[in-house]
Amino acid sequence: MPARIDPCLATLVDKPPKGQDWAFEVKWDGYRLAVHIEPSRIRIITRGGYDWTERFPSIADDARRLAVKTAILDGEAVVLDEQGRSDFGMLQRALGRLPSAHEAGAIVLYAFDLLYLDGRDLRPLALHERRRLLEPIVAGREGAIRLSEEVQADGEEFFRVACAHGLEGIIAKDREKPYRSGRGGWLKVTCRRRDSFVIVGYEPSTMPRAIGRLLLAARKGDGLAYVGGCGTGWSHQESVKLRELLDAIRDKPAVSLRRKGAIFTRPALVAEVEYRAWTDDGKLRHASFKGIREREDDATVFRLV
Repeated sequence: MPARIDPCLATLVDKPPKGQDWAFEVKWDGYRLAVHIEPSRIRIITRGGYDWTERFPSIADDARRLAVKTAILDGEAVVLDEQGRSDFGMLQRALGRLPSAHEAGAIVLYAFDLLYLDGRDLRPLALHERRRLLEPIVAGREGAIRLSEEVQADGEEFFRVACAHGLEGIIAKDREKPYRSGRGGWLKVTCRRRDSFVIVGYEPSTMPRAIGRLLLAARKGDGLAYVGGCGTGWSHQESVKLRELLDAIRDKPAVSLRRKGAIFTRPALVAEVEYRAWTDDGKLRHASFKGIREREDDATVFRLV
């Protein structure tokens, strides 16, 4: 049984593909996880390869109840809002990074692939064969592990409906293809642009102990490059908590930037940011904060070409 499998990643495209070989799913807004069910333990591994089993106790407990001896599930951990939509900010609060009424038990894993089962590596199989093996294991469950449903539909119509319902977007997968780590196997179409950026500092708010604006950077070569900031997307309570987190890691600037009143921090946290576009000088346009990740799991940080 593999100790870890690098996940298959979706490539961003402008519109859904056409053809009967394509199946579509909702694009979940959460943490990509691999759940390893082993003879004597459960391991929950992040996209970046970190063991976060202790952070997802409800998923680990539910994994023990599945009718398998050994398995590797590929899926996304989410928290659902009142309309049944995944919400990354709610997930972050449930994980304890920001103030919340949500508990860790509210986190659900939507499984969309099965990479290993009872001694057999399933990656060489076509997607529809892997799904045929996955569905009896997780379909119809109401616990912490559930099935991410496939939709056999016209991609453009499904995308239109997904955006109309406030979802992040859709994923398109070729039903005949094996599982391949890295980019190239799956496609994604998003209703809005969404990426992760390293927090390199902040500008204080006029409100006491709060943040006015986060300063953000993307990967460039072996270092970081400043790409602007965001000043919306949080409540006052969340803003105060963010400032506490950042004040604890104050440091010298990690990017070349001079801004009056800016307070710089160690690049240890990553902001999930929604934005409309890039300006001509390489800055984020109309950026809004959605949540934070820890830098140790920074596999998703945006890289400038």
